[in-house]
Amino acid sequence: MGSFFDLTTTGDLLGRDFVQQALVALALLGLLGGLLSPLIVARQMSFAVHGVSELSVTGAAAALLAGFSVNLGGVIGAIVAALTFGILGHRARERDSVIGVVMAFGLGLAVLFLALYGNASTGFAMLTGQVVSVGLGGLTAIAITTVVVIAVLAVIYRPLLFASVDPRVALAGGVPTRMLSIVFAVLMGLACAQGVQIIGALLVMSMFIAPGAAAMRLSSNPTVVTGLAILFAEVAAVGGLVLSLAPGLPVSVFVTSISFVIYLGCRFAGHRRDRAL
Repeated sequence: MGSFFDLTTTGDLLGRDFVQQALVALALLGLLGGLLSPLIVARQMSFAVHGVSELSVTGAAAALLAGFSVNLGGVIGAIVAALTFGILGHRARERDSVIGVVMAFGLGLAVLFLALYGNASTGFAMLTGQVVSVGLGGLTAIAITTVVVIAVLAVIYRPLLFASVDPRVALAGGVPTRMLSIVFAVLMGLACAQGVQIIGALLVMSMFIAPGAAAMRLSSNPTVVTGLAILFAEVAAVGGLVLSLAPGLPVSVFVTSISFVIYLGCRFAGHRRDRAL
């Protein structure tokens, strides 16, 4: 294990192709996290992020057993989970129980698939991520996902934001809240599936919840919140990778730590602002 502040080692590793690919992948993941996390927090879907991430592992484990692309399996698992949560958990009071029931069943299947596959270390890698081995295939997958998410959000953002902030008024105004919930759940599923491949199922929440939660402590303006969330997510993602290079520690440790520090700082700043008003 090297020094935490060995700039020579860090600079040398940043010149390697696999590190540069990982850097771009994390930057794209940070963009996804920054765009989606304010909406996830506003719609009270933090638990859904956890559920979708865990069930992405189920899809990936099924893909391993069946002998096809793990990334594709993870995406399928995440989309199936997101659709299930979006359809069965449309009402907020039912959402948590639906997620808990479905997630427990899905994780049971994941354990079965991994046991049949016979390699427990593979399951551990899915939970903790493997960003340095993202490769061109993984980079292409997250790039396509980013384009799709941005394109769909550009079309549905206004009614989705309305439905997220005040769902009852939006429904009374003719906004198709149920359809928007399903579409957003699918977008979240796609993004979470890519996050699982990069930083692991256990740590996706740091990228898809923390930036939005932190930004919302500083502002109530949706544009400002989204901009801050993207900034916070990029600092955590890119900064986490750079800091992890010299000591050779898992990227996830730094990504989650930076996210947590940013959240605490924003919470403190927001508290002081509220007291000053």
